[in-house]
Amino acid sequence: MKTSYKFWMVAAALLLPLGSIPAQERVNPKESKAPARATVEEPTASKAATDDPAYVIGAEDQLSISVWKEPDITRLVPVRPDGKISLPLINDVQAAGLTPMQLAMSVSEKLKKFISDPQVTVIVTGINSRRYYIVGEMNRAGAFPLLPNMTVLQALSSAGGFTQFANMKGIYVLRIENGKSVKLPFNYKEVIKGSRPEQNIILKPGDTIVVP
Repeated sequence: MKTSYKFWMVAAALLLPLGSIPAQERVNPKESKAPARATVEEPTASKAATDDPAYVIGAEDQLSISVWKEPDITRLVPVRPDGKISLPLINDVQAAGLTPMQLAMSVSEKLKKFISDPQVTVIVTGINSRRYYIVGEMNRAGAFPLLPNMTVLQALSSAGGFTQFANMKGIYVLRIENGKSVKLPFNYKEVIKGSRPEQNIILKPGDTIVVP
């Protein structure tokens, strides 16, 4: 009799409906073994690296070429070392030396052979052709992207601060003019006090800031 009672108790437990089991105790075998899926972000619109309409495109810059209602042509492209970009239908197009507006007009003109009234937009999404350099007693020396109208003081702020051995009064900018190296002094302590603002010049591509 006892054996029969135990048998039916075990059988009832095995046949217990799933709905009577608390939700927090239910385990889906497939879910317990499958790894969590990483979320995928939706692509965002291209962001301009510069809003300066007079910016001149250079080699290694990154461009967003958008042709209205033509998704097969719209794309992100790098400017090759030879100064050109490649696009469907029109192949190679000269980009270096042009402003974004001038390049948009050039691409539009070439596309007229294939598309009726093409509407082209060019956005500079990465500035890699314009660089300045910082050497010497800085925590993070090296090459940096040159933003429009960047001054020496702004450039120094990108290098992580001075080391304890830096001579902040003896800083200078080396610039190549007419094939010759020109030394432009920059006294950091005087500039931040406002006594020598003329030394806080706007940098040009290729300038090297030396911190002795």
